[in-house]
Amino acid sequence: MLNLLLKGGRVVDPQVELDQVADVLIKDGLIAEVGVDLDTAGCEVLDCTGRVVVPGLVDLHVHLREPGREDLETIRTGARAAARGGFSAVCAMPNTVSPIDSGAKVRFIVERAAADAIVRVHPIGACTTGQKGESLAEIGDMLAEGAVAFSDDGRGVQSAGMTRRVMDYAKAFETTIISHCEDESLAASGVVNEGAVSTSMGLAGQPAIAEEVIVARDIMLAELTGCRLHLAHLSSAGSAELVRQAKARGIRVSAEVTPHHLFLDENAFAGRYDTYLKMNPPLRTANDREALVAALLDGTIDCVATDHAPHGLHEKEREFELAPFGITGLETAVPLVVTNLVATEKMSWSQFARALAIAPRAALGLVEVKMASGSDADITIIDPEAEVKVEADRFESKSVNSPFVGLTLKGRATEVIVGGRFALRSGEVVSL
Repeated sequence: MLNLLLKGGRVVDPQVELDQVADVLIKDGLIAEVGVDLDTAGCEVLDCTGRVVVPGLVDLHVHLREPGREDLETIRTGARAAARGGFSAVCAMPNTVSPIDSGAKVRFIVERAAADAIVRVHPIGACTTGQKGESLAEIGDMLAEGAVAFSDDGRGVQSAGMTRRVMDYAKAFETTIISHCEDESLAASGVVNEGAVSTSMGLAGQPAIAEEVIVARDIMLAELTGCRLHLAHLSSAGSAELVRQAKARGIRVSAEVTPHHLFLDENAFAGRYDTYLKMNPPLRTANDREALVAALLDGTIDCVATDHAPHGLHEKEREFELAPFGITGLETAVPLVVTNLVATEKMSWSQFARALAIAPRAALGLVEVKMASGSDADITIIDPEAEVKVEADRFESKSVNSPFVGLTLKGRATEVIVGGRFALRSGEVVSL
């Protein structure tokens, strides 16, 4: 393993109150030293002048589709897409064709990632067997095999009683429950946000309260049980306010928001039946979008996560009602956040590092990574001025169902280092 010196970058890490031009020395997979004008003897030197060096980014909400839908994505291709996007680690959701609901299935993810993945892959296990909401899944066995959290993402646990049982069990293990907040009886057959846009398009609408009812329920159950709760892909102002109130009461809750809910709203349809804009939860109003941005910036919402959801072109080209929900996100998240928030000076680089690197690890209790001696050398390096043209033929992901294709953005990950080894170098993914 090489000794590497990252020379002259802007090193940012609010965990150690660091935001300055400095060098970072990496030895044996760990950060050996952070300082000014470090000795370069015996080291490979990477000139980071003009770039931002932060702890390795983590995407805690990714669908890798393996096992079962390897035609859409695999652990290998999803990990390459993650590296290309600037992420040193991803958390794999369990709603594969055969849900990840046992220790053996978690072991499969861990072993496949060890063989095929260029970045760290952390498995998330199902809360209930088959994600059917009827009986507890093997939470203890899955933890023993490497699961880092539990979720019935894609549906959510509909029964409050079962949710309490899941949380009681998770609390005993001090693990996190990730809630997919959707009351199916309220969401019904809705395919876009319920309101003027759904009416004008003649499509069934899904009201924001379908999300907010479950946000409120699960916050109350987390307060009752003491379980650590993480709320996935919030989409409404009401949900953000419920989280704000919960945190004020000291409840152990964290929350995430996706780039598409931060930077798109239902007006993006503009009368077009564009299935690349079909996602669950749906794009909501401009007021909701603005409230989500404000909640991220003030720390109410902790993390940015992509909800990377690969689908085939043949699936997205179906009639709007029949096309699947979801978009890819791993390769566009960083430039979207840099362009819309950092470059506009709404978000500082310290806030960026917190939302994409620090808070995701804290939400799931992953090992901390700091720009300090002794920490794992998981590092992301970003050129904040680089122009990024979002081109489908440049995606590392197998799927290209992104509404952002064709945009020109600003800010690109140039290097990703995982355990002292390059996963991304000069903007290109490094082969295993």
